[in-house]
Amino acid sequence: MKRPTILKLLAVVFLSTIIFSCSKSRDYKSSSRATGWKMNSKEGGFQYNPQAKEQETGPGLVFIEGGTFTMGRVQDDPMHDWNNSPNQQHVQSFYMDETEVTNLMYLEYLDWIKSVFPPENDNYKKIYDGALPDTLVWRNRLGFNEVMTNNYLRHPAYADYPVVGVSWVQATEFSNWRTDRVNELILEQEGFTARGAKTNITEGQAFSTQTYLNAPTQAYGGNDSITRGGKRSASMLKRNTDSTNLYVQRKDGLLLPAYRLPTEAEWEYAALGLVGLRSYNVYRGRKKYPWDGQYTRSGNRRSRGDQLANFKQGDGDYGGIAGWSDDGADITAEVKSYQPNDYGLYDMAGNVAEWVADIYRPIVDDEFNDFNYYRGNVYTKNYIGEDGKVKIVTADSIVWDTLNNGKIVARNLPGEILQVPVDEDETYLRTNFDQSDNRDYRDGDRRSTRYFESFNDDAEYDDEKRMYNSPKHLVGTDGSTGNLDRQYDESNKRTSLINNEVRVYKGGSWRDRDYWLDPAQRRFFPQDMATDYIGFRCAMSRVGSKSKDRKRPRN
Repeated sequence: MKRPTILKLLAVVFLSTIIFSCSKSRDYKSSSRATGWKMNSKEGGFQYNPQAKEQETGPGLVFIEGGTFTMGRVQDDPMHDWNNSPNQQHVQSFYMDETEVTNLMYLEYLDWIKSVFPPENDNYKKIYDGALPDTLVWRNRLGFNEVMTNNYLRHPAYADYPVVGVSWVQATEFSNWRTDRVNELILEQEGFTARGAKTNITEGQAFSTQTYLNAPTQAYGGNDSITRGGKRSASMLKRNTDSTNLYVQRKDGLLLPAYRLPTEAEWEYAALGLVGLRSYNVYRGRKKYPWDGQYTRSGNRRSRGDQLANFKQGDGDYGGIAGWSDDGADITAEVKSYQPNDYGLYDMAGNVAEWVADIYRPIVDDEFNDFNYYRGNVYTKNYIGEDGKVKIVTADSIVWDTLNNGKIVARNLPGEILQVPVDEDETYLRTNFDQSDNRDYRDGDRRSTRYFESFNDDAEYDDEKRMYNSPKHLVGTDGSTGNLDRQYDESNKRTSLINNEVRVYKGGSWRDRDYWLDPAQRRFFPQDMATDYIGFRCAMSRVGSKSKDRKRPRN
C-alpha cells in the first residue's frame, strides 16, 4: 500500500473518531436535540426543568411496578359464574395506598370542609352533609350495634380502623380533596405560596390543583392574599425562577398526579402481589390469595395456625374462639394488623371490601382492550367563557346533584374549574373515541343490543328490551316545599339491577367467608349507597419510567 493512501486512511479514522466522540459526549441538557438552540438561557429559548426528578411517592402510597397478569378467576368457582372469566391484561406502573383509608384520614377531610365551607352558611351546608359517612349502616333489625353507630367513625379508639359507610361518590370526592391538599403542601414547602396559606384562608376560598395550573391567579378563590393575625399578606409568595417568571406549571414536574380510586385491573394486580414470585402457574392465574399458599392460616413455625386475614370463618363465627384460634377482630380490624403482601400492601383480603373505579359489567372486554383496562370513561373539559377564560365555580354557581338515595352532593366545589362534556371539537374524525360518555360502550348500549336496527336510527326503541334495563327511580326536590319527590319505577318488566351507576367492589370483608378473599372475585353495588363492609384506598398513576430502577440490565 502506498504512503499517501495510508495517510488518507489514518485521516479518515482520526476524523471518524473525533465525530463519534463528539456525538457521544454532546450534552443535550442545555441545548435542543431538535434544533441545537440553547434552552433556559437569558437570551430566550424554550424553558424547561432539566433537574426534574423521578416522581416522588405521595403520602401513604407504595410503588407498584406494572406488568402482565391473568385477570379473573380460574379456580374455586362452584357457582360457575361467568362474570370474571380469565383474560390476559397489562397494567402500567402506579402507586397505591399501603392501607385502607382510615377514620382518622376521613375525619381530617370532614374537618377541612367544615373550616372552608362552614355548614352554618346555607350556601355550604349541603357540601358538609354530602360528605358525611352513613353511620346508620351498622344497624341491624335483629342486632344490637348502636355502639358502632355512635362511636365507630369519631371515637379515637377506632381512629386507625378503615372508614366505612362511604359511598363510591364520596370516596371519589375524598380522592380529589386529597390531591389538592398534597399539592398545596408541596407549593408551600417549595416556597411558592406563603407559609400557612393552606390553613389561613378566607371562607369559601379553596385551593384547586387544576385551577392553579390553568389559572393560577384564581387560586384561593381569586383572592391573592390570606389573612394572618389581622394582617393581609400575599398567598403567592414567589413565582417560578425561570426567565418567563411564570407560576409552577406541569412541565416543571413539581406537582403530583391526582389521587383517585384504582381501576379494577390495578386493584387485582396489586392484590396478587406477583412481584415476589417466579412460578409459571402463579403467573398464569393460579394464585389464590394475596399471600403464598392455598390456605388462610399461617404455616410459619412461629405463627403457625394464625389467621392471615380478617374474615367470617363460619356461621356465627366472626373471629374464632376467644384466646385461642382468634383472628383478633369481630368487626373490622385496625389497619396493619396482618402481614402485607409482596408489594407492601395491607389487608388486600379481608377487613373491608374496597371500591374500585370501574362500572360493573359481567364481561371484561379484553377483545377490545387488554392494556390498562377500565370501564367508566366520561371525558370532560374545562368550561371556557365568552371572555376566553376558564370558569371558576363560586358559592353562587355550585351545581348540585340529587342522588338516587336522596342525598344532595356538589358536582364541583367552589374554587374548582367547571367541567362540561367534550363535544365535536374534540371528537371530530377521531377513531379512538367519538363521545363523552363511554360507560356502556360495546356492552349494553343501544348498538350492542339485538333489537338495534343500524339502517334506521329513527326506529322506535323500547327501553325495556335493553340488555341492562334496570329500574329507573326518579328523585327530585319539590320547588315549593323543598321536600324530596321520590318516584319509584314499578315496572314488572325489569330484568337487571345493572346500570351505569353501579360500581365494582373487590376483596372480602369481615362479613364475608374466605370464598370472597380471592382477588379475582368481583361484585357490584350502587355508587351512591354505602355499607358497613365496603371501604376504599387511593391510587395514583406513575409518570415516566416503568421502574424506579432505571439501571436494570436488559438482556
